[in-house]
Amino acid sequence: MKVIIDTKDIRWMQHPMAKGVFIKPIVTKKEFGNENLTILLVKIPVEASVPKHTHAESEDTLYILEGRAEMFVQGVGNFEVEKGMTIRVPRGREHTLFNVSEDVLVYDVFTPAVI
Repeated sequence: MKVIIDTKDIRWMQHPMAKGVFIKPIVTKKEFGNENLTILLVKIPVEASVPKHTHAESEDTLYILEGRAEMFVQGVGNFEVEKGMTIRVPRGREHTLFNVSEDVLVYDVFTPAVI
């Protein structure tokens, strides 16, 4: 198992459900096992958004590294997100990120692992 992961060695990939959004899988269950977590970098340019969705089996914790946008989380409603914020989305809650006014970069952690 890797102890040090250099993200420069991982290529950006198209997000599987969000057109124009890119992911960089850093820690995955494929490599580290089902009992671990998933860590992704997520890049959302101004012209893109992440459609409403849920994660039935995992909690989603987002740390905003760069940018500004709006987000919706079921039970909370719409709110602004910006650099430095952490958002915790409990499993099973519908959520979306939209109205990106500055390119967004997210450090995204799923527990337990999703990919």
